[in-house]
Amino acid sequence: MSANRIEYSEKYADEENEYRHVILPKELAKTLPKNRLLSESEWRGIGVQQSRGWQHYAIHRPEPHILLFRRPLGTDPQSGQVNPELKRQALEEYKGQFGIRK
Repeated sequence: MSANRIEYSEKYADEENEYRHVILPKELAKTLPKNRLLSESEWRGIGVQQSRGWQHYAIHRPEPHILLFRRPLGTDPQSGQVNPELKRQALEEYKGQFGIRK
């Protein structure tokens, strides 16, 4: 349908997860189930394209055409599994951005 009009945010993070939001065309969003989160097969089925490990975790009621995703820091984008070394690196990067010491 209008998968080429899907917009993706940059990734952002906290100490536990990385996040991104995906903005769907409003006409596409109107076809989605209301009041529940989408499974991976559902969001991939409407044309959302992301690496592995992302989970639709919240519904932003004022703007239901914006899907909110998260995955644990250190998730390997090919396997979708947390890699301890990638997690350590991601946490160091996060702390460095905010000047947080151990």
